[in-house]
Amino acid sequence: MTMRETIHVDGVPISYLMAGKGGRLVLLLHGTYWSRVWQPVLEGIAAAGLSPVAVDFPGFGRSGGELTVQDASIPRLSAWLVRFLRALKHEGPVMVVGHDIGGGVAQHLLVSRAVDVPRLALVNAVMYDSWPVPGVARFRDPAVAASTTAKDVLAARRISVTKALGRPASEAEIAEYLDPWREPRVARSWLALAGAADNRYTMELLPSMRDSRIPKLLVWGEDDEFQTVDHAERFAREMPDTRLVRIKSAGHIPMENDPEGVAGALADFFASK
Repeated sequence: MTMRETIHVDGVPISYLMAGKGGRLVLLLHGTYWSRVWQPVLEGIAAAGLSPVAVDFPGFGRSGGELTVQDASIPRLSAWLVRFLRALKHEGPVMVVGHDIGGGVAQHLLVSRAVDVPRLALVNAVMYDSWPVPGVARFRDPAVAASTTAKDVLAARRISVTKALGRPASEAEIAEYLDPWREPRVARSWLALAGAADNRYTMELLPSMRDSRIPKLLVWGEDDEFQTVDHAERFAREMPDTRLVRIKSAGHIPMENDPEGVAGALADFFASK
């Protein structure tokens, strides 16, 4: 059963989805969306005896707080996760999987060695210089960001979510995805994440990623127009101990197109010895 819980980090209420207890902790990271992207696969991962936790970064989803451009960079979010794990009172290894920009944060957490990450999975994640995509990059201009209203963000997010789902969706489902961005504070946090989007962070990680012998799994919606599968193919060729699982007829959020396939791939990977 999937539950939503709240814990305080740096005095800010932080929301996260969880399923299962007592197994290896699997930390699931979102990017320009929120923990809702992981909802379809949490119980499938938990069924393998794992304990998945899908956190909302500060200012995103159901979490409190508000991100600034300075706080929204990949290194700063990676450092924040260490404090989140401390607040959870988690000690020891943590399996990590990242989607979208969350995949960049996951790579940084691995390379930083601030926590023990014995396995890393990336789902339609940013890598190399694959990002920011044009719809995000334009907000790196402070003038553009300053002139963008919460209503503008909501409208842009509607277009992005509809495209990312990669399948017909009801108005109720789209509204559920969009709900957090109706709050100006959350819209501003999204603008901060967009403003901090910089591929130098993933490019700087490449030497360490190439040296890493930690098992890595790529799970990729083949029809993604935001993070195309050729980036995953290159990563699988160049990075040691990396395997690519393709999700057919799936877009940027393959968890919504084939939840059983994505959950199964992640569960098998993280539960294996």
